Amino acid sequence: MNLKELAASLGLSQTTVSRALNGYPEVAEATRRRVLDAAARHDYRPNVRARSLATGRAMAIGHVLPAVDQHEILNPVFGDFISGAGETYRRAGYDMVLSIVEDSEEQRTYRDLRARGTVDGLILHAPRMNDPRIEMLREIGLPFVVHGRASGRHGYSWLDVNNRRAFQRAADFLLDLGHRRIALVNGRETMDFAHRRRSGFEAALADRGLCPDPALMRSEDMTESYGHRAAWQMLALPDPPTAFLVSSIICALGVRRAVEERGLAIGRDVSIVTHDDALSYLRNGDEVPVFTATRSSVREAGRLAAEMLLGLVEDPESGPRTMMLEAELTVGFSTGPAPGHGIEAVQSAAR
Repeated sequence: MNLKELAASLGLSQTTVSRALNGYPEVAEATRRRVLDAAARHDYRPNVRARSLATGRAMAIGHVLPAVDQHEILNPVFGDFISGAGETYRRAGYDMVLSIVEDSEEQRTYRDLRARGTVDGLILHAPRMNDPRIEMLREIGLPFVVHGRASGRHGYSWLDVNNRRAFQRAADFLLDLGHRRIALVNGRETMDFAHRRRSGFEAALADRGLCPDPALMRSEDMTESYGHRAAWQMLALPDPPTAFLVSSIICALGVRRAVEERGLAIGRDVSIVTHDDALSYLRNGDEVPVFTATRSSVREAGRLAAEMLLGLVEDPESGPRTMMLEAELTVGFSTGPAPGHGIEAVQSAAR
């Protein structure tokens, strides 16, 4: 089926159908949905080359990863984000260009993508504090959206989860359970998200008149082995933590392993709260979560970031666009009152 036949089957003009398929904002949502459903039903695929010639666009979106971060490709967080973004690109008729480059070549890669006209826009991953890539992308004039934020930079489009509030709320939950020796197993704090998470953790302690103990704080790439090593070391301290606040469910699995290897039980002897991103490939239990967690769908974040970027491609003057997502705190088996605190602490935390 071609565009003319699809339009005829719907009783619409070819222009309307084309605009609906390309995500033009002036098309009514009901009409857009009708066109997309019909296209899916008839397995209609627009001619990408023809669309590219007609629009002057590459009909592709770029994602660039430094080689030093190749492990991100295997990270369920990155996989879920790409899956969500890919759904949006596919519906709009865009391809995805994934480039893995040496760290020193990253900025030149962005410039080359722009110069060759390979992509119409970019999503920037893993923003750092005061990230210089943002100014460079503004300079080359290619539409982009940052997955996360970069403190110290302003006037750019981003989509982020409220990391500070999520970790402040999680720490408050543990404090309400009577925990005072709370360890933070964080991501690399050169990364903006980890900086914000630490800030939320410290704010919760400060509200209770407590100071963070440097001996109970770690910052590293979020792997299972890192979580295990950090927890094992801290549990060996003369005054060990009674609870852990962890930046990734992958790390939390390592923390749990260390706790159990020491003959302790999670939720009774040691509590764990993790940020788990509601991952599709690494489920946090079934009906009842294993870990108490701050949850935010990274797959949905991918969809929303892609929609935001395609909107900027259609109308570059409509930016900057921003969106803040909130994480939900879900209670699982991994938390309980601090040793020496009874059911009253559980009831207080639940409130």
